[in-house]
Amino acid sequence: MNNDWYKLDNVAKVFLAAHNRRNPRAIRVSCILNEDIDPGILQQALEMTVRQRPQFQVRIRRGFFWHYLEHTDAKPVVCEETLGPCPPLYGGNYKGVLHYLVTYYGNRINIDMSHAISDGTGAFILLKLLILNYLKLKYPGKMDDVSLPDDASSDERSQNSYDHFYDDSAGPIPKTILNRKKAAFQIPSRKLPYNQLRYMEVHLESSALIKKSKELKVSLTSYLGAQLMLAIQADMPFRQRRKPVTISIPVNLRNYYPSDTLRNFFNNVDVSHVFDGTETLENLAAEFDRKLKSSIAPELIKEQMNRYQSIEQFFLTRMVPLFLKQPVVRMFSSRETRTVTAILSNLGAISMPGETLPYIKGFTDFCSTDNLFITVTSYGSEMVLGIASAYSGTGVIRRLLHSLKETGTGITLYATEIIR
Repeated sequence: MNNDWYKLDNVAKVFLAAHNRRNPRAIRVSCILNEDIDPGILQQALEMTVRQRPQFQVRIRRGFFWHYLEHTDAKPVVCEETLGPCPPLYGGNYKGVLHYLVTYYGNRINIDMSHAISDGTGAFILLKLLILNYLKLKYPGKMDDVSLPDDASSDERSQNSYDHFYDDSAGPIPKTILNRKKAAFQIPSRKLPYNQLRYMEVHLESSALIKKSKELKVSLTSYLGAQLMLAIQADMPFRQRRKPVTISIPVNLRNYYPSDTLRNFFNNVDVSHVFDGTETLENLAAEFDRKLKSSIAPELIKEQMNRYQSIEQFFLTRMVPLFLKQPVVRMFSSRETRTVTAILSNLGAISMPGETLPYIKGFTDFCSTDNLFITVTSYGSEMVLGIASAYSGTGVIRRLLHSLKETGTGITLYATEIIR
């Protein structure tokens, strides 16, 4: 397979240009079982899984105009976790071949992955198959006929869906894409030393949060987004209160296009609010919900995808050498970071075949960041917030969790250690 290669999607190109020591543009998805992991069986399950999903067996190569992906026969090796979430899996300090890593610790299985080769949806597809194969090997005869729903071809799983669904009738690049967006309020806390990120895993009872969002007649994402905005607002100095608090929300484009790709296929929409002192949770959640629903209308999502893809299709963009493009992409990415206060990504409910449920306790995920990134994952009656923060201060997180606790949900929190 190592003679096969294909182009990176446009999001991956940004990730490769903008990765840095603090934010290596990596994601982690994890599964917690009800018993400790057998590393030998996990290794067998991983080898079985990558034979079924060879799309992740790739190396990132540097071309003259763009990076590209090349298949590799390198064998993935399971190891006990030592690095913590979202380690660098690409770049000058990375000595590995593959751009994902499977680790275990106690009863937890992790897949860390460079965001250049897949998004959260693709990573969870790989993790779910790995877990199913592990349980089949661990308990032979109990799940021989159990499978995950998937009728996609190998080509469909490898598809660059941005390029496949691009509609050039979208017209020329609009000035609104090229113009600078308004700078958003940035949390006024020092960044952690030594390029660290703080990771917090927060387990909550989902029923109380869903009940509260229904009472307010908003989606769960809007309810959490409004709570996050209020938690951030308490940190705003008076002189910065004219700046918008902007929450960026990744949108899974597979919900809008018939795509089964395992590669990146998402866009971001922003919800902004300028505080004037009259806000309550009720009116802010309603405004957040209204703005979010307006932004994710199918016609607007498709127009946004086409417009951004048109930049890559632009002839002069394609013909500029990579060493000249990289600094420009990095500059625009850095500028984009300053237009966002925090990111909130709701991956929704994770489902597994009924036969596996007695063995699985839950799922979690994280994404590396330059500021504050919160993921939301649900499994059974539990919801997990995966919080990644570049800030030394924890005021925003503490206020957010205090507000959520007032709904009546129980909270269990785990956090990584920080070097001072």
